[in-house]
Amino acid sequence: MSTTPHRLWYPRPARAWLEALPVGNGRLGAMVYGGTATEELQLSEDTVWAGGPHVFDNPGAREALPEIRRLVFAGEWDAAQRLIDAGFMGIPVKQPPYQTVGSLRLAFPAGEDDEGGEDGGVSGYRRELDLATAVHAVEFSRAGVRHRREVFATAADQVIAVRLTADSPGAVTFTAAFGSPLATGTSSPDAATIALAGRGEDSGGVAGRVRFTALARAVAEGGTVTSRDGELRVDGADAVTLLVSAGTNYVSWRDLGGDPRARADRDLAAAGSLTYARLRERHVADHGELFGRADLQVPATAAAVLPTDERIAGFANGDDPQLAALCFQYGRYLLIASSRPGTQPANLQGLWNDMTDPPWGCKYTININTEMNYWPAGPANLLDCWQPLFDLLRELRESGARTARDSYGARGWVAHHNTDAWRGTAPVDGAFWGMWPTGGAWLAMSLWEHYRFTGDMAALREHYPVLADAARFFLDTLVEDPGSGHLVTCPSVSPENAHHPGDGGSLCAGPTMDGQILRDLFGAVDAAGRLLGIDEELRAGARAAARRLPPMRVGALGQLQEWQQDWDAQAPEQDHRHVSHLYGLHPSNQITADTPELFEAARVTLEQRGDAGTGWSLGWKINFWARLADGDRSFKLLSDQLTPERTAPNLFDLHPPFQIDGNFGATAGITEWLVQSHTDELRLLPALPGALPEGRVRGLLARGGFEVALNWSGGALAEARVTSRLGRVARVRSAADLEVESGDGSPAAATRPAPGLLEFPTRAGADYVLRPRR
Repeated sequence: MSTTPHRLWYPRPARAWLEALPVGNGRLGAMVYGGTATEELQLSEDTVWAGGPHVFDNPGAREALPEIRRLVFAGEWDAAQRLIDAGFMGIPVKQPPYQTVGSLRLAFPAGEDDEGGEDGGVSGYRRELDLATAVHAVEFSRAGVRHRREVFATAADQVIAVRLTADSPGAVTFTAAFGSPLATGTSSPDAATIALAGRGEDSGGVAGRVRFTALARAVAEGGTVTSRDGELRVDGADAVTLLVSAGTNYVSWRDLGGDPRARADRDLAAAGSLTYARLRERHVADHGELFGRADLQVPATAAAVLPTDERIAGFANGDDPQLAALCFQYGRYLLIASSRPGTQPANLQGLWNDMTDPPWGCKYTININTEMNYWPAGPANLLDCWQPLFDLLRELRESGARTARDSYGARGWVAHHNTDAWRGTAPVDGAFWGMWPTGGAWLAMSLWEHYRFTGDMAALREHYPVLADAARFFLDTLVEDPGSGHLVTCPSVSPENAHHPGDGGSLCAGPTMDGQILRDLFGAVDAAGRLLGIDEELRAGARAAARRLPPMRVGALGQLQEWQQDWDAQAPEQDHRHVSHLYGLHPSNQITADTPELFEAARVTLEQRGDAGTGWSLGWKINFWARLADGDRSFKLLSDQLTPERTAPNLFDLHPPFQIDGNFGATAGITEWLVQSHTDELRLLPALPGALPEGRVRGLLARGGFEVALNWSGGALAEARVTSRLGRVARVRSAADLEVESGDGSPAAATRPAPGLLEFPTRAGADYVLRPRR
């Protein structure tokens, strides 16, 4: 099978933000339009937020809590909601938003045959984003001159680099200037540089305290460069390298004592000491080390050569399976570009935002969206990209401890359904959405998942306090349900869904999702503490509490109940986008084929909810159906997502509007077609769609410390290569009856403890080849 390059490409410039293409180094990003008469780089820096360090916790919350609980248990939900909104919600009730830096705009002189329009006099136009190199390129001819521009955001050197060349001497001429809705001034610091200064806005009474600086410097080969009054001018150059840097005063969620100009100056000076060739070489190597760890190839049809937006429009026709592979790699590209060690985590739009008040504040919504952003980190072999989330969790442990103490009178830490740059952990946005205390617990499970993939004891020891304190909060705040005797969260909600019409009809005690998350959290703390040889008292408390959590129940319609009570049939939105109670199916492993009644109830639930949904909801359903071993239904959900209604021309996922979580959910779901390991077995091709009968993948990671490569043909496994990183016993399940040998060709000892299951010991660093028995 020939290798297909993973590229997005278009025969025209972007006409809108959702047609522009993203570059990013985790901290600094740009949306590149690729114009001919003008070029725009819309800029983002991950610490430019409105507001500033702030205590969101409501001082009256702890006093109000007993009455809120009484009202919820009494079924007086409207009264409970009024009390929560008045006395328990965070202050202010909305967290500040993530904000844009602004744009760097380049203007080019009109050619002799250019009538002034964007495409006037232009021929041979092409713009593309090469995912393997993370380089954006534009080429076109005008007035007999072939022009080329390259743009990349380098993590190695912390700038955005723009290279402008032409095949005729002296043909590179342009002006450049910054613009921003947050600008406090523009200037020309020297003869080759322009500067933008700005400040984040006030928000909900919280003063805007983030200050930022962006710089752009031109390094020309031939011609002249001048800078005056905030405008940069290049005349008659053979080639130009334009370097863009940015810095803010954000040091941490509590400290805005940094010097934005010093940060921007330092990065610009360091990058400016390198040639463009060296900058590009360092960038491609740095990005490629991450991106090249995994690849998916399926046969390309004629549709694979079409422009990307045309492929999206035609994907439902079923003749472009390679677009699924591009979707997989695009999600990996976006995670690399928006989440690197030392940066902020990927938010609702990853890194890219052109607004001062973006949808949902472009925050960290932790009732699904932020978790979904990081689902590919383990299986798609991007473990390094998880680190910003772990840093966020460490900081939430601190801010959430104050919320736990002041709002609940509890030990440990808590975070509700949203957080932000200031690590707000109080409930926000109103009781209907915000009165959910389990967001931090779900987010913290990523720490245990990291251990399951890596076996890294040092990291587990570092992460354990976050898990342990998350458990301590619930050991202190779970209360006995007077109706059932179970330990439950109260007050809580099943995220963003209502069980009864009316203002308070979302509030409840012990929704199914809470019990599932806490069962996982308590189990992880018990297992991690045992591995580390610590905290027997906490572990015993976690085991005891887990036994008293409400069980998952099957309702009268055959569905998995979303609440303790069988309220599903009367819920106002039968096709609700959140399917929170199937957390137990994915990402958890509490519902599997080994729990057949619950497994079937999960299937019934998905049938009842239907396949419609927002972009990110479709992303979750791709994973649900893969866990149900129905690859064709899962692929159908990807097809529903990859339509112009749910996917922008630049492949960004649309809620609508744009939310990046659907991109990451789709990438994770594609890994679930090929390798599953949530039950501590390696399941090979457990949900392969019929639309992908031929293909190969390499570099997928599995829990237990394994790396997997697969070839398949005719819809069946042809060969698998399993690399053991930890030397643990491999348990491999496949539809084919497999035999195994060591990578060097020698036999490998194996047993078959159950039909379809192959078990064999491994050595750390060794490869094992599995093939169907002849």
